[in-house]
Amino acid sequence: MTNLVYVITGGSGGMGKATAELVGKYGTVLLADISEERLEATKQELASKGITDVHYQTVDITSKENVEALAAKTQQLGTLKGLVHTAGISPTMGDAKKILDVNLTGTINVLNAFYPLATEGTSAVIISSMSGYMVPPQGPHMEVIRNPFGESTVETLEQFSQGNSGAAYTFSKLAVQVIAEDQAWHWGEKGARINSLSPGTINTSMGRQEAKQSEQMAQLLAITPLKREGEAREIATAVEFLLSDAASYITGIDLRVDGGTVPNLRKVQAAQR
Repeated sequence: MTNLVYVITGGSGGMGKATAELVGKYGTVLLADISEERLEATKQELASKGITDVHYQTVDITSKENVEALAAKTQQLGTLKGLVHTAGISPTMGDAKKILDVNLTGTINVLNAFYPLATEGTSAVIISSMSGYMVPPQGPHMEVIRNPFGESTVETLEQFSQGNSGAAYTFSKLAVQVIAEDQAWHWGEKGARINSLSPGTINTSMGRQEAKQSEQMAQLLAITPLKREGEAREIATAVEFLLSDAASYITGIDLRVDGGTVPNLRKVQAAQR
C-alpha cells in the first residue's frame, strides 16, 4: 500500500500544528519550518495527541535548495497526498522586501519544487489572507500581480509598496490567491488540485503579535459579524476539507475563512462614501 505524505510548511506555527493534528490521521506528516527547536517541540506535542508518524526538516522557503531538499525528503517518505503551505510573515515581522521574498518568492519556490511530485489525487493548499481582498482593484500593481511568476514581479511590487510593509503584505497575499487560480490548469494536467485559503483575524501567536502592534486589526475585529477571532483549528478543518477527496472537484479557488469580515468591511466602506 502506498504511503501518503502530507507536507506542512510553517509546521510549528499555530495553523500548521492544528492542520498536522487533523491530517496526521490519514498518513505521514512532514513538517517544515525555520527552527529545529520548535519543530522538535511540535513533534513531541503531536505525539502526545496520538499523531506519531511525524518527520521534520528545517527549511528556509526563500532558498530554492532548501525547498528542493524538502521535496526530496518527501519522495523518500512516500507519495505526496497533501501540500499545505502556511509559512509566511506578517507586516510587523519585516520590511517590504523581506515580506515579498518570504510570502511570494517562498510560495513560488514551494510550488515549483513540489509540482513534480504531484499526482492523481494530490491537493495543495496555499495560505493567503483576507488582506488580499483589500488591495485596490485598479492600478499598475494589478498588472504585475496577475503575473506572479514574472521575473521582476517581486522587485516591482516592492517599488509599488514604497517601503510600506503593510502594502507589501497585501500585495503578496493577493498574489497567492492569483497563483492558485493561475496554477489550477497546470496542476490539473496531473489530476492534482490547488487552492488558496484566506484566514481573517486568527488567534495564533503571529495573529496576537500583529494585533498588539496594529490598530487596523482591532478595527477589523470590531466589524467581524461573528464578533470574535477565529481559532487555528477552524482554519485547519477548512484545510482538511480542501485536501480531502470530498473536495475533489474544487480547484483554483480562494476559500475565505474570516468570520464575514471582508463583506462587512465593504458595506462599511460603502456607507462612508
